[in-house]
Amino acid sequence: MKAFQDYYPDELSHCFGCGRNNPHGHQLKSYWEGDRTVARFLPESHHTAIPGFVYGGLIASLIDCHGTGSAAAAMYRAEGRAMDSEPPLRCVTAAIHVDYLAPTRMGVELELRGEIGELSPRKAIISVEVFALDTLCARGRVVAVKMPEAMLPH
Repeated sequence: MKAFQDYYPDELSHCFGCGRNNPHGHQLKSYWEGDRTVARFLPESHHTAIPGFVYGGLIASLIDCHGTGSAAAAMYRAEGRAMDSEPPLRCVTAAIHVDYLAPTRMGVELELRGEIGELSPRKAIISVEVFALDTLCARGRVVAVKMPEAMLPH
């Protein structure tokens, strides 16, 4: 099964968080799991805040990219289109809010669970929870909008 991000055209696949064409980035992969979305990520030693704990900025960037990927997938689904259909649809972040609920230990795979909230042809609101094993470590809300024309390659 292909991840949402694997459907992005090459010219729109350079994001630090989820771009497959960015060898220095996280290369996050998001998938449908029923009506919600899921992604998994194993932090590396350079994602450290203090020894033994994950840097909060990493968690925010994972929520951001999982949220925008989930928004695009939900928009394709609402339009009844396959994710590889033309024209390509990408979302960008209009707003993000993150609540850190528990310290996130290193050495544990993180699971991001996304829920599609408000959805319109131009905007989606996605709620994302980040778990380390059974511990809810963070909760985020991403307001994603269709990528503005000015950001598209010409």
